[in-house]
Amino acid sequence: MKPNEILLNIPENNFKGFSSEEIGDEHLYTGLETPLRADAFDISDTDKKDKIELLFAEIMQVMGLDLTDDSLKGTPKRVAKMYIDEIFSGLNPINKPKIALFDNKYQYNQMLVEKNISFYSNCEHHFVPIYGKAHVAYISSGKVIGLSKLNRIVQYFAKRPQVQERLTNQIANELAEILGTNDVAVIIDAKHLCVSSRGIKDETSSTITAYYGGAFNTTEKINELQNYLKLSF
Repeated sequence: MKPNEILLNIPENNFKGFSSEEIGDEHLYTGLETPLRADAFDISDTDKKDKIELLFAEIMQVMGLDLTDDSLKGTPKRVAKMYIDEIFSGLNPINKPKIALFDNKYQYNQMLVEKNISFYSNCEHHFVPIYGKAHVAYISSGKVIGLSKLNRIVQYFAKRPQVQERLTNQIANELAEILGTNDVAVIIDAKHLCVSSRGIKDETSSTITAYYGGAFNTTEKINELQNYLKLSF
């Protein structure tokens, strides 16, 4: 099995017949890839920011806000910049982190774990924050990557409208493809503001998703990884 074939194959139209309200509340998603139009990058980021600025100003006006107020008049531009340059920058493949591989000269053949990677994302159903910690692990097949690159991979896929299940699988798939091994694991523990600030308004719950591939898909390795995650610095 090739690394980029290790993830779940979700049938097309699997959620046909669900209303948008049902999909939003149930946090369903339709595939591994972030849903993008074919012309998603036909216009420049500068043009996108100009358009978003105009459109967000219109939204604010519809809500009855006074855009002549000193505190509000710069908000549409700030939001446009934030969307394109910051919180949704992971949509644009030019922002994908450059990854260099190194030979595993130390012959370290046990799992390597990078835990407690902080991330901020946004729920694609309500465009409100998802935030939490990601734990990433892999067993080298002969190559290794710099530790900070694991963080950057998590951040890249987090910086787009997301569903936590997809985010988990996208990180795992990327690691498997880069490292040339199925022996990767990803665990994400996150809070969703679409749950805590609206809807059910549950402020205490969090959501955990996990991917265990290759050698990690055994009780022994899962327990070993879980024990590492319990260790404190």
